[in-house]
Amino acid sequence: MNQNQSLKIYSGASAEEVAADIKPLLDFQEEGLSLEELSKLINTRLVPHFMRYDRPAFHSLYNYFPEAGAALGAKIALEYNQGVTNWQVSPGAAMTEELCGKALCRLFALGPEADATFMYCGTYANQQALYMALHRYAEQRGFNLARKGLKGFADPARLAVIVSRDAHFSLKHAVRTLGLGEESLVTVAVDQNRRLDLNQLKKTVAEIKETRDIFCVVSTAGTTSTGTIDPILYVVDLCRELRAWSHIDGAYGLAYKLVPECSGLFNSVERADSVCWDPHKQFGVPIPNSVLFVRRAEDFKRMAIFGEYFNRPDDPEPNPGLKSPPSTRPFSALPLVTAIRHLGMKKIIERLRAPLQAVKTVAENCARQPDIEICHTPHTGLLCLRLIPEGFPPEQLDQLQRYIYEKVKAECRRSISMTRLDNKTVLRLVAVSPAVTAAALMETIYYIRKLAKEYDK
Repeated sequence: MNQNQSLKIYSGASAEEVAADIKPLLDFQEEGLSLEELSKLINTRLVPHFMRYDRPAFHSLYNYFPEAGAALGAKIALEYNQGVTNWQVSPGAAMTEELCGKALCRLFALGPEADATFMYCGTYANQQALYMALHRYAEQRGFNLARKGLKGFADPARLAVIVSRDAHFSLKHAVRTLGLGEESLVTVAVDQNRRLDLNQLKKTVAEIKETRDIFCVVSTAGTTSTGTIDPILYVVDLCRELRAWSHIDGAYGLAYKLVPECSGLFNSVERADSVCWDPHKQFGVPIPNSVLFVRRAEDFKRMAIFGEYFNRPDDPEPNPGLKSPPSTRPFSALPLVTAIRHLGMKKIIERLRAPLQAVKTVAENCARQPDIEICHTPHTGLLCLRLIPEGFPPEQLDQLQRYIYEKVKAECRRSISMTRLDNKTVLRLVAVSPAVTAAALMETIYYIRKLAKEYDK
């Protein structure tokens, strides 16, 4: 076994044990502690319960430690604590975010009219995208959504957002927050490789277009369940026909557009009305760091709210605070800028490519094993599979996958995840960091196969 994989990824302590350890840190007292005492308290009581994202055996989520360039930018941003609301709050930070957004639009080839704003996370980016979509739909019907709200629609219950069955749950948050309710989400089935099924999409549109008002269709560039990329080109074409907003949730997958051999999967991203992306997933920048792109910079005007003491219409620009709701905005652009400048695009692409190749290699290897069922052909750095030992009762397979997951979690030396696909429980491996190699993934595969053989039916 690799030495790194023999080390614990996290403490494995129970919730009660973690709470007991952290309690002294939260004992607020009249007198303060020295920085040395405080550091010792944190390092002995809190840090042991952190997850070690840097370990090659961390295969469950999208996190890893900041790389050196990003850490430098984060240190400077923290030291000066610059807000990025507008020019008045910090000319340097506001201009950096503005120029970084434009540079990212060029990097992803989103077109000369595109623009970007930094967000707290992809959940909020999806929410804002749906708001802008609804706002434009209201404009097409002759009223201002910002003033009238949903009552401006003759029948708000007709409003519909079409999403894939595997779309992220943040879209439920979005329609809840916008007052549309989850009944506004119309879910479309996926094909054999977990992509939004185009035939089912066309069928759904034909079935509901007389009774529902489709104002947005969301495709996913890298689903969180399998990493699959929806057929973006065809969805964008359909949105043009429907005069509906096309949003792409690329929080996880958009980064892979930069890898030349993957770029074909992202055809027509530049034609979508909006796209979101989380740099904190693959670019080694501190959490949170998310970006919302729009095809037309003018679309951000739907977000603008002016104030009396700042964010005035005649204030100097750039004014990032007019592009999204937060009035207090962290300097998220700087760690991303310093990460890219430190690594350079050649190395960034190498780092993006490495986990993709690792997952592809492991998938090909596992496909030859009689006791492993591969649930999809991986597009990105995710692989879902099921252990199916010879002669194992089919009705107990879900229980077996849960057993394996719980055993791995209890051991604390590896980290995998579990999800449901087509009412089946499956195991899920994620490779984001280049530290996660094919060899490291295969170590985990060997281990979970061993656990499957040990399971007592």
